[in-house]
Amino acid sequence: MTFFAGLAKSKQANFRMISTLARHRELLWKLSEREIVGRYRGSVLGILWSLITPLLMLAVYTFVFTTVFKARWAGVEQASSADFALNLFAGLIVFNIFAECATRAPTLILSNSNLVTKVVFPLEILNASTVASAIFHAITSTVVLIFFEAIAKATIPPTMVWLPLVWLPLILGCLGMSWIISALGVFLRDLSQVMNVCVSMMMFLSTVFYPLSALPPNWQPILRLNPLVIVIEQSRRVMIDGTIPSLSYLIIGCMSMFCASEISLRFFLRAKRGFADVI
Repeated sequence: MTFFAGLAKSKQANFRMISTLARHRELLWKLSEREIVGRYRGSVLGILWSLITPLLMLAVYTFVFTTVFKARWAGVEQASSADFALNLFAGLIVFNIFAECATRAPTLILSNSNLVTKVVFPLEILNASTVASAIFHAITSTVVLIFFEAIAKATIPPTMVWLPLVWLPLILGCLGMSWIISALGVFLRDLSQVMNVCVSMMMFLSTVFYPLSALPPNWQPILRLNPLVIVIEQSRRVMIDGTIPSLSYLIIGCMSMFCASEISLRFFLRAKRGFADVI
């Protein structure tokens, strides 16, 4: 209760997240650029790997599930291998945003321990740059999906323009999750192992490989409690089905995730006072 009371009395209580990201936008840009370019530094193809990797992943998953397992996408009349591949890949793009943020968050501060002692450095921007890097790779994967969809269906749904709004709750949620987990990861070193297990479990509990409608009706409300399920289903609506997203999802999702990420940032800012003592 003391923690939340302190937040309420803070003079900077309103929109701390927006002001922080806006104030350090140039630093965020530089860190995000370093994050993206550094991943491919020294490789022959360089940043082209950001396109090649999702293309190879799409090819492998399509072969395994449609040729080896003879899988077809439930709920799609006369579903082809292309239908399965598109729906699967759309789900993977969303899941990979979450997975990259979740697996990197526990060690994010520990791996940048040299910055902890620099009082003037805004450690919270490290989390934002990680999320920005994940979004960049998701965008390159989406380009691959659009190209594949144009070949397979000879059309691209105009509802694709809704995708940034559909992903906004996911981005805010990943940002808030990253702040919470990275702060806890400084004090709980086992959190990295826990998150790796959780990410593996979430992959199969997030309707990546199947639609929500394929589950028995009594299980569907339970899986809807998983926020990733909602984002994946809405993403498929605009990327594959050509229908507009749910208005209630956009409003409630953005508002709830904004509030959650705002609280997470303040938790991180209060927790980072003790980082130097632990590290």
